[in-house]
Amino acid sequence: MRLLAILVLAAAPPLTIHAADDPARVGFIDNVENEAKVVSDESAITAIIGTPVHLNDELRTRQGCPRLKRRQNRPRRGDCGVAMSICAGRWGFSRLPPRIERMEMHVSYRNGIIEAIGNTPLIKLKRSSEETGCTILGKAEFMNPGQSVKDRAALFIIRDALESGKLQPGGTVVEGTAGNTGIGLALVGNALGLKTVIVIPDTQSDEKKQMLRLAGAELIEVPAVPYKDPNNYVKYSGRLAEQLAATAPHGAVWANQFDNVANRQGHIETTAVEIWEETQGKVDGFVCAVGTGGTLAGVSMGLKAKNPDVIIGLADPMGASLYSYYKHGMLKSEGSSITEGIGQGRITANLEGAEIDEAYQIPDAEALPILFNLLSEEGLCLGGSSAINVAGAIRLARDMGPGHSIVTVLCDYGTRYQSKLFNPKFLREKGLPAPDWLNSREPAVPAAFV
Repeated sequence: MRLLAILVLAAAPPLTIHAADDPARVGFIDNVENEAKVVSDESAITAIIGTPVHLNDELRTRQGCPRLKRRQNRPRRGDCGVAMSICAGRWGFSRLPPRIERMEMHVSYRNGIIEAIGNTPLIKLKRSSEETGCTILGKAEFMNPGQSVKDRAALFIIRDALESGKLQPGGTVVEGTAGNTGIGLALVGNALGLKTVIVIPDTQSDEKKQMLRLAGAELIEVPAVPYKDPNNYVKYSGRLAEQLAATAPHGAVWANQFDNVANRQGHIETTAVEIWEETQGKVDGFVCAVGTGGTLAGVSMGLKAKNPDVIIGLADPMGASLYSYYKHGMLKSEGSSITEGIGQGRITANLEGAEIDEAYQIPDAEALPILFNLLSEEGLCLGGSSAINVAGAIRLARDMGPGHSIVTVLCDYGTRYQSKLFNPKFLREKGLPAPDWLNSREPAVPAAFV
């Protein structure tokens, strides 16, 4: 029902307002159409508010009320909490009815970083979409509090450990990680009063190591050795967690992100649901790389529960074994990649039971130009795993043909890899391409002068 009157009465007593000359124009707000209506007849005003009305001597009005010409039910800062009484006062009513309808002001906020994890937007990737004739969308996971998709896994792993009683308040979370999961664990742990101990391969970027220390995690660097080696960072962290569980004042728990299915459950319950709702169910394909397998498996299970026809694709960097597994049924790796945090040589517990329809092997030389174009043309500064993901989405889009909607993951910020990915000297040493704008940064403005 349209609310026409500025004053909304409920069993109001008679109201008399005297006028001197010609009845002045009195404005009434229409909240439905967001525009001021003008009534210049006393009988019309009386009909609206149900009480005899006259206009007083001082009544000087304008057509409409500019301060109420705004979005429906959203008072601006600086307006009176009772927005309707502003106009009533300005327009000379000698007294107000006993009841007025207040315009509610709703305060919206997240209660700490825990509630700020997830609900990231989908961003249309312009160049990739134009080149394929598809709509390629990137889930902006770099907008999480810890600036990566791993915040989701960190939250669900810690929450599961607390709810199951494995982790006590004030306890310690131990994990072996390439960096991002550790950052997520440290930040969530800080918010919940937990300590964090992180084991990381010494080959990972300095930027991630610095962020871990900044977040208060105790950082242990170990040599980068294959998973079969007992001193692999994952196995090392598991042994360390056992020791701390027996000696730390409040105990300790091993996050075990690779084989802890709370990881993929987080993506079933959040990432997949968000993608489905944001695309209104009009998603034809999803593709991303694998580190732990939590994102790919969780989104696969979540989307296929909604629509079994959604195509799920794997984008595998060189040096990983999953492309061979999903294409030929055997774990076999070839080549190498400078990407960090992705590339897997085994079927983790998170991957078990996941339905993967397509697999693509993406060399760094194919992915990096995409990465640089995203920054220079679309303002997206992303890491190497995002480059592999977008390259995989382009491959899937071309296989499916124009007119489809493909979603992938924009995992984290490129600043975490600036010393490598955006370092021309490092790229040249690896035989990888670097854009001209990265090689030579000529000043665009004159030098400073005195």
